[in-house]
Amino acid sequence: MTLAGRHVLLGVSGGIASYKACTLARRLAEAGVAVDVVLTQSAAEFVRPVTFEALTGRPVLTSLWERGRALAHIDLARVPDLVVLAPATAHLLARAALGLADDLLTALLLARDGPVLAAPAMNDAMYAHPATQANIATLRTRGWTLVGPDIGALAEGPSDRPGRMVEPETLLVAVERALRTGGPLAGRRVLVTAGPTRESLDPVRVITNRSSGRMGFALARAAHARGAEVLLVAGPTTLEPPIGIAVERVETTDDLAQVVGHQIGTADVLIMAAAPADFRPAAPSDAKGGREQGARRLDLHPTPDVLVGTRDRRKPGAVVVGFAYEVGDGEARARAKLDRKGLDLVVLNLAEPGAGAEVATNRVTLITQGGAEPGPLESKDQAAERILDAVERLL
Repeated sequence: MTLAGRHVLLGVSGGIASYKACTLARRLAEAGVAVDVVLTQSAAEFVRPVTFEALTGRPVLTSLWERGRALAHIDLARVPDLVVLAPATAHLLARAALGLADDLLTALLLARDGPVLAAPAMNDAMYAHPATQANIATLRTRGWTLVGPDIGALAEGPSDRPGRMVEPETLLVAVERALRTGGPLAGRRVLVTAGPTRESLDPVRVITNRSSGRMGFALARAAHARGAEVLLVAGPTTLEPPIGIAVERVETTDDLAQVVGHQIGTADVLIMAAAPADFRPAAPSDAKGGREQGARRLDLHPTPDVLVGTRDRRKPGAVVVGFAYEVGDGEARARAKLDRKGLDLVVLNLAEPGAGAEVATNRVTLITQGGAEPGPLESKDQAAERILDAVERLL
């Protein structure tokens, strides 16, 4: 996450899911966020204040009557970039909806005019109750963002209805999106492709390449964090689907071309980070043949160029990003793609130790009509941020 220097108020109310707030506080602090924690009286029965003080390195407030902090609820309402309520119990949501201010947390919520993100957590019947649903609807009309709840095991046992608080990793994604939304990508529709494609030789064997999909997945996560509506079209990878992002799986280059062609007309940005197979067998076999059959001749035909195929169907004004994975001096080849494929930006990465396919780092050069911007060896998440900075400038 790129959240260093931001300020979050974490409000914790009393429920068994309070332990998840500890993980959230730690992860935010590790990302460089200043985290102020406010506990309700009941929350302090589940997790002691000293736990959050150790995790955040900051004092924890639990009462309106803190000595020397008579106006703490006003400062804590105004100063933080974001207020996060995790867990947000049925009782807390009800008091907030009614505008009560009978403790420090509800008092600061009543004085708050900035963004609030809440993670409901309660018994499934309590969540389904019309009173709770009415309170949630009221808070949504006031601009609150609610994340969850999930379906899963509750304190009293298994459940097949919503009530369980979302996991800290899901909340982290929502927090980053809430803190970073507002730039040129906010509200834009971004189509990202990632990973390899596979072309069948027979029912068992395929032609493919070394792409892991990491770069495309990093770009999808970063675009989502900036407030974009992201669709990730992914070839065969072993990566976990990014939280909060729609994913459509494809197998072959034809599959990829079909999905991209269907989606391109409404995309404000297309980032073609996938590595489609350039060739496919002219005549795939219906049966697996063994080595005992001796030498085998393989005729390959080129697959369609997915990017070129989108030229006449792109949304007017859309920004289109292509990738060039080259060996040696590939800048001339990468630059030639700008005009040939009608691109706004080409991301060049060279096959070198520690960069490119099958590793977590990359060294990319951003090529536009205005010139080339080389970059350092960096994580693919960092490279994704640089690429999206360039996309935002083009937008």
